[in-house]
Amino acid sequence: MDDLYATLGVSRTASADDIKKAYRKLARENHPDRNPGDAKAEERFKEISHAHDVLSDAEKRAEYDARLRFGGRAPGNGTGGGFTGGDAGGFGDFADIFSSIFRNRGGGGAQTAQEPAARRGADVEVEVNLSFEQAMRGAQVPVSVETPVACADCGGSGAKPGTSPRLCPECKGRGVRGRDVGSFAFSEPCPRCGGQGTVIDDPCPTCGGSGHTSTRQQIKVKIPAGVKDGTKIRLKGKGQAGLRGGPAGDLQVVTRVSPSRRYTRQGDDLLITVPVTFAEAALGAQVEVPTLDGRVKLRVPAGSADGRSLRIGGQGAPRLKGGGRGDLIAKLRVEVPRELSAEQRDALEAFAKLDTRDPRETLFS
Repeated sequence: MDDLYATLGVSRTASADDIKKAYRKLARENHPDRNPGDAKAEERFKEISHAHDVLSDAEKRAEYDARLRFGGRAPGNGTGGGFTGGDAGGFGDFADIFSSIFRNRGGGGAQTAQEPAARRGADVEVEVNLSFEQAMRGAQVPVSVETPVACADCGGSGAKPGTSPRLCPECKGRGVRGRDVGSFAFSEPCPRCGGQGTVIDDPCPTCGGSGHTSTRQQIKVKIPAGVKDGTKIRLKGKGQAGLRGGPAGDLQVVTRVSPSRRYTRQGDDLLITVPVTFAEAALGAQVEVPTLDGRVKLRVPAGSADGRSLRIGGQGAPRLKGGGRGDLIAKLRVEVPRELSAEQRDALEAFAKLDTRDPRETLFS
């Protein structure tokens, strides 16, 4: 196949203006009136005109580019260009190949009329509210779900009892039809049946032809320990009923976890603020800290500053994947008493006289 871009001396990404300019220049140089009796110039002029005819037309150019990419061939037109100046006919077998590809993707012209396939039901999403404790320990909670189920009267067919849907006469049950665009054929949902493959002449009065009715059911959902706010739990086959005997969709439960008044969650770790006295922070101490499993002893090192974080391993939130638990991180908060007794004041004043350090010295260094 000749390269029409090379014939005009332009790149394959040339704009329409570039193609027009190249054609005008070459056409002037090779025009028969300018080259009387020159057979080569006349043949060259035909090739240039043919290349311009194809590349200046957006649809023809797109089809020609597709042929280049796929190495297609088409019958020549006697000008040496290997591409006819007409419309789709110049693509020959190439157009037929693409037509076959697109038709087969959409359900295929080669298919014979058959009963439409069963269809899976849609997924249903619901939210459940959990306390922080339920999220940490796991729970079994009831969920009320209103989902479509197969109509009991028509069995999900959508047709009045005693009748049946019939194959769509337009798409022969495929649910799609072919549409030709230039040399290509694309598939689109059948307008007669809306892609269902069947038409219902006498709809079921109970479901109005939809094939399903709504029902509300209670489902017990097992919530695993360690879920976060927004965790999604999928229950197979608990969603919308399928069509024509197809499988039901899934139920997706989204957890909404209330915040804790005691802990802040950070990944699988739990953060807790632990108040300590000035004396405990300065001298060191053992203090009790609440965890999900009860109280534990926490050693506060002597000289601990306000805001220091101490880690207690394995006392955090349960991990949903891999097992085990995160850590509990205790952040110390040194409590300063608002009121002092006379003895306390005397003791602190005595300590202040003994403590000659200047904690602000570094601010001026």
